[in-house]
Amino acid sequence: MKTCLENVRSSRPLIHNITNYVTVNDVANALLAIGASPIMSDEISEVEDITSICAALNINIGTLNKNTIPSMMLAAKKAASLKHKIVLDPVGAGASALRTKTALELLDAAQFDVIRGNISEIKTLAFGSGTTKGVDADFADSVREENLSDAILFAKKTAAKLKCVVAITGAIDLVSDENETYVIKNGLPQMSAITGTGCQLSALVAAFISANPQNVLKATASAVCAMGLCGEIAWKRMREGEGNSTYRNRIIDALYNLQGEQLEEGAKYELR
Repeated sequence: MKTCLENVRSSRPLIHNITNYVTVNDVANALLAIGASPIMSDEISEVEDITSICAALNINIGTLNKNTIPSMMLAAKKAASLKHKIVLDPVGAGASALRTKTALELLDAAQFDVIRGNISEIKTLAFGSGTTKGVDADFADSVREENLSDAILFAKKTAAKLKCVVAITGAIDLVSDENETYVIKNGLPQMSAITGTGCQLSALVAAFISANPQNVLKATASAVCAMGLCGEIAWKRMREGEGNSTYRNRIIDALYNLQGEQLEEGAKYELR
């Protein structure tokens, strides 16, 4: 994982983000903090040009509208044609017909390298329908110690079906291809009080896999561990009277200061 982070810092990949406008500023700052370079464009007349000059494309469907959907499709097709790395964050898939339809159409439009979401969103893509309540996973679908083996099997089967790495994030994170699963236990519940930690993570995944194209599975797991570890580091630095706004900034600061050895030592994972 140390090498994965160092490769991001040395290559400084340019990442095209068509992302949630609620969190776009934090996404850009997280990418800068980790050592990558962000560019945000959802204008249909330029998305193909922007995608062409970038190392990876990060698509987040958190704030869909009739203008951004065609832009996402065009950018995804262009990135795929250039064999650039592509990440999909299917925010709220299953919560509305539009979100589900758009996510599934994106999967038809291009081959994604990584799909990152909570387990309800990933189930929606795996089965073609779902019952996601907003952007949070249904409690019944959360990954817990008691259902971990079943969740790992689901992750592997879904990765095989969708022909990509699947990152299921929650209290326990799973990063899986069809053969191996990283079971990751970094992070804190307090991170869920901040809007956008998931959006930031998807962008970080795009940076990590573009800088480590030879091992998308490990690169994705490294990004997930890095985000969770920085959440832990940031929380330790919180002072009395500080809240989620400060915590957000401290997480970005922790990403900025994160060292390879620190990530290697602090990553909490097992391979299954």
